[in-house]
Amino acid sequence: NGQFWFLDVKFHALTWRGTTPQHSLFTVFSQSGLLYSVRVFPNAAVARPGFYAIIKFYSARDAHRAQTACHEKHLFQNSPVKVRLGTKHKAVQHQALALNSSQCQELANYYFGFNGWSERIIKLQDLSDLEERENKDAMVPLQKQSLKFFCALEVVLPSYECRSPGVGMAEEPLEKLEEGPLSVLMKRKTTQKLAIQKAVSDAFQKLLIVVLGKTFLIVLYFFLSFLS
Repeated sequence: NGQFWFLDVKFHALTWRGTTPQHSLFTVFSQSGLLYSVRVFPNAAVARPGFYAIIKFYSARDAHRAQTACHEKHLFQNSPVKVRLGTKHKAVQHQALALNSSQCQELANYYFGFNGWSERIIKLQDLSDLEERENKDAMVPLQKQSLKFFCALEVVLPSYECRSPGVGMAEEPLEKLEEGPLSVLMKRKTTQKLAIQKAVSDAFQKLLIVVLGKTFLIVLYFFLSFLS
């Protein structure tokens, strides 16, 4: 699961190069480290005109660094931007969710480099064929059938002699009798890809990655967290 560190940012009008608030904030704060998300909201009607944003970092070190670098600075407006670390009270209101495969790959590329890790598929099984054979005698109509794939793989960090296993299952129903072979083939490829993505996410959830300055401590665990 992802564990994040929050920054609360208060500002007024954004005029920096005419970009959107999210893009402006992302450009500035991503210089301090990898971001999970940037969300912008208008102030409540009873408050003074302006906006506030919640910026999520993967690393506590990066969040502190961004707060120090940006607080009371004229980043993209005439008045200074107010930046403070999110409180624990606000943080616990956000449920920790498993990172998807794209987020896991982004994190791995950021911390270990593109060639610093890899994924190895151990087994990719089409379970929908088994269901078809089981249902053949019962003459189950097409709208009752589904495509199903199972994937088992491992994420490999060779520099740390670490291998993290992961499994994923994906299913896609076939609901229309008029679906042709091409449509079924495309759905089969999509379902297969989704099973692999779920397995990658599951493998990364078993890693605990502790950032210690410029070094890392990799521990096989039951969730994914970035601490510093």
